[in-house]
Amino acid sequence: MKYTQLGRTGLKVSRLVLGTMNFGPQTDEADSHAIMDAALDAGINFFDTANVYGWGENKGRTESIIGNWFAKNPAHRDKVVLATKVYGNMAADGDAWPNHDKLSALNIRRAVDASLKRLQTDHIDVYQFHHVDRRTPFEEIWQAVDVLVQQGKILYVGSSNFPGYKIAQANEIAARRGGTIGLVSEQCLYNLAERRAEMEVVPAAQDYGLGVIPWSPLHGGLLGGVIKKEVEGGRRAGGRAADSLANTSLRAQVQAYEDLLDKHGVEPGEAALAWLLTRPGVTGPIVGPRTAEQLASALRAVELELSEELLTGLDEIFPGPGPSPEAFAW
Repeated sequence: MKYTQLGRTGLKVSRLVLGTMNFGPQTDEADSHAIMDAALDAGINFFDTANVYGWGENKGRTESIIGNWFAKNPAHRDKVVLATKVYGNMAADGDAWPNHDKLSALNIRRAVDASLKRLQTDHIDVYQFHHVDRRTPFEEIWQAVDVLVQQGKILYVGSSNFPGYKIAQANEIAARRGGTIGLVSEQCLYNLAERRAEMEVVPAAQDYGLGVIPWSPLHGGLLGGVIKKEVEGGRRAGGRAADSLANTSLRAQVQAYEDLLDKHGVEPGEAALAWLLTRPGVTGPIVGPRTAEQLASALRAVELELSEELLTGLDEIFPGPGPSPEAFAW
């Protein structure tokens, strides 16, 4: 495994991030523990989750699965950089009360304590704001963060799904207040088929020293060889990939992508991950394996070297918006 610093911090993290969103809803606890074992054995030390994962009546289930894994072998906790998120409403469906969600100081305090209990740990390494809270000022958010850092409950803070101007706003207010280093990472939707993050989010993250952590690196399976699987095995795409393939022009792009990689003898899913690892500012993409086989495929991407010819071909099929701010003007 290869490692890098998380943004401007001294924290070393693996170039792949283990996403756990499937743990519980699609992967049972025993298989989830086996995947975490395999990830740690392979050198992945950055694990990402969120308090709402498990969804519906099972919100928090994913954090509990991770907590049970730590409890089985407490030595694992010291090897893992643990990241979770706050924002979503954790009340039972239909039983939502005011202040049970978003980023008020009250909810942040409540959410941290609940996550620590489920995760069976005394601290969270990277505590991430899952979305922008338009009603809570950053002065209040940073005051809550300062208390939690002083209490030793969290170490670093990151954002997720923030636009560039909110990254700037959050860190400028943190700098004016002093006593906090502000956001150190941004988790955003970013992949070959969805490159809008390059217009503002990635430049803002680079300027403010945030590590970029792309989620959905295969765009819901679209970049994982979906057409080939459909033709060879009769396995039809679902979710975001199915919606995307309904667009004839995008389907043609995906076909050209798969043809190009077939020509170079590279697996589509591995190429999509390897491409992200070449992008400026990217710490590492989040991979969310449902099985050990999917984890093994992701691991191969870390060692995959993409030729200049292949990188050029990928840019031609999925062109980015261009440099910022020129992409806005000409």
